[in-house]
Amino acid sequence: RLVESGGGLVQAGGSLKLSCKVSGSILSVFSGNAIGWYRQAPGKQRQWVAITAPGGIANYADFVEGRFTISRDNIKRTVYLQLNNLRAEDTAVYFCNMQDLWGQGTQVTVSS
Repeated sequence: RLVESGGGLVQAGGSLKLSCKVSGSILSVFSGNAIGWYRQAPGKQRQWVAITAPGGIANYADFVEGRFTISRDNIKRTVYLQLNNLRAEDTAVYFCNMQDLWGQGTQVTVSS
């Protein structure tokens, strides 16, 4: 299963580092899969934020604009999302995804 953590309340311009721990996964399964971060704001559809492919190649949604960094530690079975220069519109529940598995999400709230 996937467990997100690291969310919280931060002022605009601040930073947070989210973690997504994939438990119950053997190394070859984890390292061989793409893992993505998504977010869902109140009243809005879930949207894709970033993805890390096997080997560490990363891609980001246009709205990220260089503010977020996704990374993965295959030994720890963990994917990270570093959020910098946060804006009020980044407020959402952030989820990680691997294949058809989703975590429960972690709340990020940015005050303006």
